[in-house]
Amino acid sequence: MNLPPRTVERLSKYRRLLEKLQESEESYIFSHQLARMLNLTPVQVRRDLMLIGFSGNHRKGYNINELLALIGKTIDREEGHNIAIVGMGNLGRAVTRFIRKNKNRMNIVASFDIDQSKINDSLEGVPCYNISKIDYFIKKLEIDIIVLTASSESAQKVVDEVIASGVKGILNFTSAHLVVPKSIYLKDYNIITSLEEIGFFIKNP
Repeated sequence: MNLPPRTVERLSKYRRLLEKLQESEESYIFSHQLARMLNLTPVQVRRDLMLIGFSGNHRKGYNINELLALIGKTIDREEGHNIAIVGMGNLGRAVTRFIRKNKNRMNIVASFDIDQSKINDSLEGVPCYNISKIDYFIKKLEIDIIVLTASSESAQKVVDEVIASGVKGILNFTSAHLVVPKSIYLKDYNIITSLEEIGFFIKNP
């Protein structure tokens, strides 16, 4: 199924919210309630759910359990994804903890660093290997996504190597502008850019 990237992003947000509602034993929710909780419009919510073939009950709204099941079927891979963290400094460790404590199908199977004090140790419950062996472990562990938290200076070199090793997706936490083939899905996360965006809209309400 082909979906716009922003729709996939919102589906993930719907899931996080619906899981919390499920824990509180809510059974149904209306589009306007979802929209209000996520600062969206009801039209946007209904459009997203129509794209995955889901419709609600006019009197009750959307069945939460059924919607969660369909979102999972739509955006997840049944066996999950094997991912690796590249760079196990403070940010890398924080990202690892965050991913591991949240319910998802992302399996962190390895991490990589150049710091000898971290290599061959378990960091945040994840084995850490010498980055010089990244090609070997990507192939051995069938890693298809990396989270890049290494230095910006080494980022492009690392990315070139992991792509050659078979990685298909990259989440980039560095400030480096990465060049990748069209076949690779790259997502940049730059906290300064996000803060500047917030600053602009606060300045120009």
